[in-house]
Amino acid sequence: MPWTSTNRIYAKPSNSSAGEGGPLVASRGTSATAATTAAADSGGRFELSDHGYGKGSVKLLHVHRDGERHAIREFEVSTELKLASESAYIVGDNKEVVATDSQKNTVYVLAKKHGIKTPEEFGAVVVNHFLYTYKQVAEARCHVIEYPWERLQAGAPHNHAFVFSPTATRWCEVSQARHEAVVVKSGLKGLRVLKTTQSAFVDFVQDEYTTLSDAAERIFSTVVEAEWTYDNMRKADFDNAWLTVKDAILDKFAGPPDTGVYSPSVQHTLYQAEKTVLEKVSEISWIRMTMPNKHYLNIDVSKFPANVTKGDPRHYIYQPIDKPAGLIYAQLRRRPKSRL
Repeated sequence: MPWTSTNRIYAKPSNSSAGEGGPLVASRGTSATAATTAAADSGGRFELSDHGYGKGSVKLLHVHRDGERHAIREFEVSTELKLASESAYIVGDNKEVVATDSQKNTVYVLAKKHGIKTPEEFGAVVVNHFLYTYKQVAEARCHVIEYPWERLQAGAPHNHAFVFSPTATRWCEVSQARHEAVVVKSGLKGLRVLKTTQSAFVDFVQDEYTTLSDAAERIFSTVVEAEWTYDNMRKADFDNAWLTVKDAILDKFAGPPDTGVYSPSVQHTLYQAEKTVLEKVSEISWIRMTMPNKHYLNIDVSKFPANVTKGDPRHYIYQPIDKPAGLIYAQLRRRPKSRL
């Protein structure tokens, strides 16, 4: 797909209109005598510790037509701006407010103008636009969710037909404060997996509160969520990084197709996946994963007469239990290099 603004992700926001090193001030005659901060308005009793506003869930479909060969990517984009001034809150002065409807229109116009190569790069274009265009914006944030479309396979890859394939949902959050570098966090959610063997949970604490027995053989099912950040975005291949994370999770969960891989705990499987990601993608500085248990419990049929339950021994029946569920998470980061 065409991409004409890759340099924008690294550009430093302009501050010339506010004066070199000077504070950002209202550009349209806000009264200098009005109490324009929460602290001034409340006589020092309160402060507006955080504020912002934006447009949520701006949905768009990007179609790139290259002759008969078409490609699509569908997104849900949310924007958020933090103004340097508190005037809109304190005195109801909207002169510096970029309307949320204008933010929505900006998303459409930038997508039309530049195309969308990856969610991360498009998010950077959006936040850069707001910082460059409006000097009153102190910080901009863009959250992008990508819907999982895949090209339809009809004997061969179809030129212009696609199928919705929700294996996992991709998302990213791009933010930038004035004078600071752009920050990109990527992630996936909704990756639900299950395997029927080679999973155990034994030798855990047994005390007066324990009723759970050791399980040397159990079903292992979870819905994986993961998020990570980059320390070198100039070299980062965002699409490849996302696929590498997904593949690492699936590989360490499932193992080879004929033999599988043994899991002594959810914690161990989670750590092995995170370790693989950091080993394979040098630009990722840390990764955090969450794996809640989705239990499938054995149905106890021992209370029924044997002549009633007798049947094909290859049949096993389990009861799905969604709640309550164990919740396992960990964050693995690179250790800082020692300085001699």
